[in-house]
Amino acid sequence: MSKAEKTRQFIIEKTAPVFNKKGYAGTSLSDLTEATGLTKGSIYGNFEGKDEVALEAFDYNSKKVNAIITTEIAQQQTYRDKMLVYVRVYEHFLKYPFPPGGCPILNTATEADDTHPALKEKACAAFIHWKTNIIRIVEEGMRAGEFKPGQNAEQIALTIIATIEGAIMIAKLSGNLHYKNTILKSVEALINAL
Repeated sequence: MSKAEKTRQFIIEKTAPVFNKKGYAGTSLSDLTEATGLTKGSIYGNFEGKDEVALEAFDYNSKKVNAIITTEIAQQQTYRDKMLVYVRVYEHFLKYPFPPGGCPILNTATEADDTHPALKEKACAAFIHWKTNIIRIVEEGMRAGEFKPGQNAEQIALTIIATIEGAIMIAKLSGNLHYKNTILKSVEALINAL
């Protein structure tokens, strides 16, 4: 990795938590310089502007979450346990190296849906990736005879994602993590009924 690539990576790693907590609109240039300890010229010498930093920061945060989920799923033997990873990870997120500020898909989708088309596109792609992974596990579980046949895998995936993201939103809004865990019990029940 060249010095320029290392600097870009450093900037992304240091600013990713800021964007995830404050959002695109709430993150100022002074936030970026404070997070990195670099000057405005150093940051914009490596990126075309705040947009490019924000897009790279989203990718970085999203990859962190994906790595956690993928690692946990790989350790499971049954399709049901693979599905339950989503409940366990989000239920015990404090034990994992989640990006500060929580779920980058939820944070970015909420802010960027009407204001930043490029960030919205990134968040949508991350959502599609998540949905596709759940669909794959459900379909493989049905083929293996572990889940009841003929179920609508996409409906299951959408319901799980919407419920998890809703649980996160309610917990963040209320400041009550118990709400999140209570709602995640519904996801667990849905998975156990497959």
